Amino acid sequence: MVSATISKLTLEEFLKLPETKPASEYINGIISQKPMPQGKHSRLQLKFCEAVNDVAEEKQLAMAFPELRCTFGGRSIVPDGVVFSWERIPFDENGEVENAFTIHPDWVVEILSPEQKTTKVIRNILHCLKYGCQLGWLIDPEERIILVFQPQQMPIELSGSDVLPVLSGLELRLTGDDVFSWLKGKRES
Repeated sequence: MVSATISKLTLEEFLKLPETKPASEYINGIISQKPMPQGKHSRLQLKFCEAVNDVAEEKQLAMAFPELRCTFGGRSIVPDGVVFSWERIPFDENGEVENAFTIHPDWVVEILSPEQKTTKVIRNILHCLKYGCQLGWLIDPEERIILVFQPQQMPIELSGSDVLPVLSGLELRLTGDDVFSWLKGKRES
């Protein structure tokens, strides 16, 4: 079960606390722990990040990260997957990815777990869009649908052979069927 406590901590104080497993988020003064990812959730998360990184990382277009803490706009959230355009990725003086990301992602992906509240997850996506994120996906493995969020537009529901929008500039073509096929293991014959 996801725990939530009313916090008297500031965001800065929250960020000094030790990380929890699974991750805790700070939203409007409330600290809540995300549910522990299970099989379908973990598989979709892994395959999404691999699909993006396969087409974007070597060309230095973008990079996908699983469960990366993003702190901006008064919140500290840990989306299931985020994508940053290459020029926005914070690198240190050694050319390595920074640990702390204090900026919004360009693309945020949330995968609904059975015990999660849909509205809480949607609110995180909307928060990202409010602060500059270009694209949000809410993947529902049970319903086999993906809700797509874009700035200044109504969300759209996509599934099956519907082609999903991706971050501009990425040569990545995915359908709902493609995403949910990631749940099947490949067997040798």
